[in-house]
Amino acid sequence: MSGDSIKEKDVESSPQVQPTGEPEDIIGEVRDVKNADAALDFLRSEGNVQPMTPADEKKLLRKIDWMVMPLMWCCYCLQYLDKTLINYANVMGLQEDANITEDQFSYLALIFYVTYLALEFPHAYGMQKLPTAKYLGVMVFLWGVIVAVTAACKNYGALIATRVLLGCFEAAVAPSLILITSMWYKAKEQPPRVGIWYLGVGTGTIIGSLISFGFQHYTDGAFTSWQIMFLVVGLVTCLVGGLTFLLLPDNPMRSRLTHEEKVWAIERLRSNQTGVENKHFKPAQVVECFLDPQTWLLSLITISSNVPNGAVSSFQATIISGFGYDSKTAALLQIPSGGVSMVSILTATMLAGKFNHRSFHIVTLLMAGILGGCLMAFAPEGNKAGKLIGNYFTNCIGATLPLLYSFVSANYAGHTKKVTMNAILLMSFCLGNIIGPLTFTGKSAPQYIPAKITIIVTCAVAAVLTIMLGFYYKWEDKRRDHLAAQGKIAHVQDVEFADFTDRHNKEFRYRL
Repeated sequence: MSGDSIKEKDVESSPQVQPTGEPEDIIGEVRDVKNADAALDFLRSEGNVQPMTPADEKKLLRKIDWMVMPLMWCCYCLQYLDKTLINYANVMGLQEDANITEDQFSYLALIFYVTYLALEFPHAYGMQKLPTAKYLGVMVFLWGVIVAVTAACKNYGALIATRVLLGCFEAAVAPSLILITSMWYKAKEQPPRVGIWYLGVGTGTIIGSLISFGFQHYTDGAFTSWQIMFLVVGLVTCLVGGLTFLLLPDNPMRSRLTHEEKVWAIERLRSNQTGVENKHFKPAQVVECFLDPQTWLLSLITISSNVPNGAVSSFQATIISGFGYDSKTAALLQIPSGGVSMVSILTATMLAGKFNHRSFHIVTLLMAGILGGCLMAFAPEGNKAGKLIGNYFTNCIGATLPLLYSFVSANYAGHTKKVTMNAILLMSFCLGNIIGPLTFTGKSAPQYIPAKITIIVTCAVAAVLTIMLGFYYKWEDKRRDHLAAQGKIAHVQDVEFADFTDRHNKEFRYRL
């Protein structure tokens, strides 16, 4: 029996449905909760509460926001700040103090993403088996320790070691936050919420610029300015890691909500058709993830859009210095970069949530990146302002990532499939960020024209792929609508929490 031809008689005659991942099983009523979503077991045993009114939902949503969003924002802000501290340290004398070359500095940026990439699948498995928020809190604390220890590094080997470990621990943050977002929010609510915690990128840029400027005035002989910067920021990160472990709930069922609010928090997610959490690892969902066309399109978009992101995040201070500014001025001139990043993130994610359309806004942001790359590469040599404005425009590119994150949280159902795609997406992010710094070579300094042309080309490739992804989603949704109109798709009670994948649950519709 095909999953596209489910008849009403099959629904009536099916005594039990076990979520094995086969399309023909998606009929009847989901009765075996052992392999289903954890939320289904909770609802079956604890779900007898009063219906939720619109006023109740509004109050609940506000309570959820205050419970999870501040800590999620802190984690992502520190993740971005901590990994880019080396960018600020470079103009504060790191290269001279550690006696490293321009190319060695490029490898410091690169090696972080190599280990980040290598740890994505182990983290994905760990997050499925262990409490997600607790797992995140431990990782934040550990990378805070590594950042603080970096203050003691005075040679290339020691710096490489800390960057390797930093990549290992920071690799957990984005997939954790994507999972947590999908546990709490409806699909339409997800883009602005992802945008809020992803604002940590822009905020981290501003904070990094200010602390770099401030610590450059530090003159105590015990530490250099960049060493005290690493020490202070590392200790703050350890504190946030501890708070995350203690205060961030692992899921709605184990949160500080009242019993009634827990049920409401789960029930309001039925329309997502993606469930809440499942601790059973299902190899069939891993295979499906790798065979899914959207996986490869999203992966290629992420790689191509993060080549310029990796280049700009690691070399922004160096790029601005190349326009003819001293180190202190270069630090301050990065503040508008954070502002551009924050505005583009807020605007794109809020509009994507309002109109439930992500791909259009991704393409718009990439067009801004192309404009920025053109200004940096081709503006007249004496036109500092034009090149600086171009640099600011490239900071719009990073705002595509929260929209890509929200594609995964909204369009991947089946918990194992979702955590697998989280790993693939973050590995793609790493590949882009590995390639990006390699386009900056010592022989092309200080203008780095090949790197700036690479920004233009990769943004154009990402835009074309995003348009293709949007057409694929439209085509698949229309195909399913046609099947439904022919009566070939029957509704199944509690299928929303059966841990079926988006491809096997024909009631699922993809969000553009």
